[in-house]
Amino acid sequence: QVQLVESGGGSVQAGESLRLSCVASEYGYGISITYCMGWFRQAPGKEREGVAGIVFGSTYYADSVKGRFTISQDNAKNTLYLQMNNLKPEDTALYYCAADLPCSGEGWARAEAVEYWGQGTQVTVSS
Repeated sequence: QVQLVESGGGSVQAGESLRLSCVASEYGYGISITYCMGWFRQAPGKEREGVAGIVFGSTYYADSVKGRFTISQDNAKNTLYLQMNNLKPEDTALYYCAADLPCSGEGWARAEAVEYWGQGTQVTVSS
């Protein structure tokens, strides 16, 4: 059983930055992030959407965040990151770390196919 614990959310003004972290473990032990992993978000009244994914070292982004968000991973720390710059009010959502995504450039953002989810961390951006 993979466990994902997110941190780093908060309330910021438009134009500011946040970095989300997600520590992965399995059966209580740290694991190397070998699963295809990513970040999703869900705003009130909207469906959960893929924000960024790492698939065998290649990174993918939703069009709405390209150029502003960067996904990265540190295998030594079993941690996935999402650096979010130039935040906008429309980025306000509950952000989820996800593991065991569909491992393809076309399918990574399919929320219904994700195997493991974190508990979510709230990001609120005010104008």
